[in-house]
Amino acid sequence: MDLTQHEWKNQFEADENSFLLDVRTSEEFEEGHILNATLLDIRQAASFMEGIQSLDPSKNYYVYCRSGARSAQACQLMNQIDIDTTFNLLGGFMEWEGASA
Repeated sequence: MDLTQHEWKNQFEADENSFLLDVRTSEEFEEGHILNATLLDIRQAASFMEGIQSLDPSKNYYVYCRSGARSAQACQLMNQIDIDTTFNLLGGFMEWEGASA
């Protein structure tokens, strides 16, 4: 499900079963990321698929990338392997105004 910056941030902060997933490259992650995010680079297809298959399907996944395109794709892939609760950050990290590292 696509959420605006405001919706995504508010829902994530109120969700006690949340998991924050950054699907950008490690270089992008090093330049800055949302606090407590886990990195799984979607461009590394084999390791990304392996990584998402090891995730707990009972969690609620808040997924972001630079602009929202890769994270939308990541949510689709996660949904295909029965991780049903995924939230894509529209506008991605480029528009993020919350806390970051």
